[in-house]
Amino acid sequence: MLGRALVPLLRERYKVFPEDLEERDIRDPSLMDSEICGCEPRFVIHLAAMTDVDGCELDPDEAYRTNALGTRNVALACRRCDAVMVYINTGSVYNGTKQSPYTEYDEPDPISVYGRSKLFGEIEVRSLLSKFYIFYTCWMFGGGSVDSKFVSKIIKLAGEKDSLRIVNDKFGSPTYTADLAGRIDSFIESGLFGKYHCVNSGCASRFDVAREILEIAGIDNCELVPVPSSEFSYPAPRPVMEAMKNYNFELIGHEPMRSWQEALEEYIKSTWL
Repeated sequence: MLGRALVPLLRERYKVFPEDLEERDIRDPSLMDSEICGCEPRFVIHLAAMTDVDGCELDPDEAYRTNALGTRNVALACRRCDAVMVYINTGSVYNGTKQSPYTEYDEPDPISVYGRSKLFGEIEVRSLLSKFYIFYTCWMFGGGSVDSKFVSKIIKLAGEKDSLRIVNDKFGSPTYTADLAGRIDSFIESGLFGKYHCVNSGCASRFDVAREILEIAGIDNCELVPVPSSEFSYPAPRPVMEAMKNYNFELIGHEPMRSWQEALEEYIKSTWL
C-alpha cells in the first residue's frame, strides 16, 4: 500500500527498483545481499513486513523470521554497499498506557508479538548501520482499487448492513499513504538520520474514523454503534493508545502534516466517489 504511493514519487528523481515479497524474499540473506548490492543503491526503502497482527501472535517464529531477521538481512546488505536504509515501524511498539499521543522520546514496550518483532527489526537497523531513517506510522489508509483495509471495509459493509458495531476505546493516528510517502520522499536527502514519527495530525478512535468515512461518503442509512473492544476476541492484544505526535519534525521546524480528517476526505473523494 505504501509502495504504491512511494514509487511514482521517487521515480521523478531516482531510478527505482521496486520489488515485492513474491519476487524477492527478505528472509533469504544471500538473496538480499546479491539483489540489493547488485543495484548499487543510494537508498533502500524497506517496506516488507508481516503485518497480520493476529497471524504474528499465532506464528511468532514466522513473525521474527520476517520482521526481525528479514530486516537484519536488508540492513546487512545496506552496510556492505554503503546504502542509506529507510525502515518503517509502527505505533504498536508502545504499550498503549499513555493518556496522550506518543513522541519519539517515549520508551517502546510492545505487548504483542507483532510489536516486538518490529521493534527487534529496528534494533537490527540501529546496531548494524550508521545511516538510516526510521519512520513510525500508524493506521495507514490508501491503496485505491486494491484497498482492503479499514476504509474500504467500512464503505462496503455500510452498503450491506443497517448498522455496524465499531470499537470506541482504541486510539491511533490515521495516516494517508500519500502524505507519508511525500514526507519520506522530501526528507531522505536531508542527512538528518534517526527516528521520526510520521503520521497525519490528530488522534481518533476506530469509531471516530468510521463516522468520518460515512459522512464524507454521504452514507446516511447505516447506524454506527460504539462498543468496547472487549466485545471482540482476537489472539493478539492491541494497545489502547497508538496515536503519535511528529515531535522530532516539529523540533527541527518542519510544517505539521495535515489532519487525518482532511487527508481522509481527499482519499475518499478521489478514490471512492
